[in-house]
Amino acid sequence: MFAFLRKPFNLAEYDLVLLLMVVALTSFGIVMVYSASSVMAAKNFHDGAYFLKRQGIFALVGCAGALVAMRIDYQVWRRWAVPLLFLSLILLVLVLIPGIGGKVKGASRWIRLPGFNLQPSEFTKIALIMYMAYSIDKKQDRIRLLSAGFLPYMVVLMILLGLLLKQPDMGAALTLAAVTITMLFAAGTRLIFILGSGMVAMPFVVYLVVNSAYRLKRIKAFMNPEQDPTGIGWQIIQSKYAFGAGGFFGQGLGEGKQKLFYLPEAHTDFILSVIGEELGFIGVIVIIGMFFILVQRAMRIAMAAQDTFGRFLALGIAVLFAIEAVVNMAVVTGLFPTKGLALPFLSYGGSSLLISLFAVGILLNISAGLKLAPLTGKEAT
Repeated sequence: MFAFLRKPFNLAEYDLVLLLMVVALTSFGIVMVYSASSVMAAKNFHDGAYFLKRQGIFALVGCAGALVAMRIDYQVWRRWAVPLLFLSLILLVLVLIPGIGGKVKGASRWIRLPGFNLQPSEFTKIALIMYMAYSIDKKQDRIRLLSAGFLPYMVVLMILLGLLLKQPDMGAALTLAAVTITMLFAAGTRLIFILGSGMVAMPFVVYLVVNSAYRLKRIKAFMNPEQDPTGIGWQIIQSKYAFGAGGFFGQGLGEGKQKLFYLPEAHTDFILSVIGEELGFIGVIVIIGMFFILVQRAMRIAMAAQDTFGRFLALGIAVLFAIEAVVNMAVVTGLFPTKGLALPFLSYGGSSLLISLFAVGILLNISAGLKLAPLTGKEAT
């Protein structure tokens, strides 16, 4: 596993476009976390750079993890796929145990560690992708069968979703479901199985929404936030104000007003709103473009990978980044109901940033030796 320590490091072997996008997004994220949180941090922690320092540390540790992951042959994760999935299950159970799991705003999503809160759902995302890639590679000739190629994945998914909804974390649950279904569809699972599972799941989703007061309020706020402008509709209204105030070119870096205790979660889930206010439409379009390039490069790596395991491992990571980015952007602009889903590389949060950078390291390792062209992503001849 650690044979990479004996190998010379040649940066040119890897997809440098992907690496550049991730470095740029992570660096910009640190800047925007500081801009979005400095006033609040000064009030609550008497240190305006409180979140800046922590995000900087997370970024350094994450980059070290990415460097290690990009040097380890991705085939190693084939052997660790099942153990890591079991570990994720254990962590999801531990987070529900009082005294181990930390409860914030009624949700138990973190395991309290010295100086750091671990969010097991982030670890579960990459563990599930590894398991799916390993299993699809193992049974690719049976993937179209209901008993062997579809139901076992649904059982695993239902167990994970049950634990996530117990926290509750519906955003992570829906993300895992979307990644799983996408990977199965790409592997050749019959469409009738996917549609059937969707029809079976729909009544349960409706039940979860109807029988949860806070979820119902979120749906109502999504439909008509102005109906309760000082309550459940406050966050999305303030987010829209931020985008509107930013106009085309923005108010200027650090000059936003909505982060001054108007916009809740300004440095986490709604950091794109701060970007929109301070850097305007141009800044948001640049961010969207960078995510598009990142996902496009990841998809090209998946398509060019030399084996089935690497292909689906890269595909799962690409789909994960795409879903998280699209859903977060849709939420902050009022196109989706509010969900607690971070914007990869930009939102404040140690677990999200560490796992995202680690996943990028795996992508870069898969890209090694593929010689992808800088712009098209096609293999160079």
